Amino acid sequence: MNTIRKADVRCYVIIDPAACAGRDPLHVAEAAARGGATIIQLRDKSADIPAMLRLARRLREMLQPFNVPLVINDRVDVALAARAEGAHVGQSDLPAAETRALLGEKAIIGLSHKTLAEVESAPVEALGYAAIGGIFPTASKQQPLGPAGIEGFARMQGLMRARAPDLLIVAISGIKAHNAAEVIAAGADGVAVISAVCAADDPEQATGELRAVVDAALRERQP
Repeated sequence: MNTIRKADVRCYVIIDPAACAGRDPLHVAEAAARGGATIIQLRDKSADIPAMLRLARRLREMLQPFNVPLVINDRVDVALAARAEGAHVGQSDLPAAETRALLGEKAIIGLSHKTLAEVESAPVEALGYAAIGGIFPTASKQQPLGPAGIEGFARMQGLMRARAPDLLIVAISGIKAHNAAEVIAAGADGVAVISAVCAADDPEQATGELRAVVDAALRERQP
């Protein structure tokens, strides 16, 4: 029996302290949770491990009353030590199958995909969701291959659906409330954002607006 946990990925907010405009990332994450974030990821490319672990533990404690799971970007060791609900890894990080073995069947495991070749080789049996991007231009992540655009995303998600029809797919990169609906229409189950929430004047309001757009687009897509 497959017990791999599936997350609600409709409104996936990535908290990056470097993108929070000098504000406490814990406060930004709380605002996102109040606004309707369905899952939160901690992404910190500059902090040392002890600092990241301290923040991860505070985030997990804060998010529990909201019933919003926390996943940790890249650092599977931090996810394990903080007892986070899961981890998100990239193509050059610890492989998803090994991440699953360390964190267990009930953990939320996500993997990034930027090319058709990566989609074709994805270890779908180990994943709780697949992230596909980047869709639009963004300053939050490097895009050496350039943005895939809606057509590129549609091709990649179509191939992923053919391999794993029930796997949740999250679109990422440059997504905001004004373009989220077209990404959902192209096949995404949810959208992942950084600056759209972290850099917003009002992160709670920005999250609420994004969540409303995604929910409406998902309803329109239903047969």
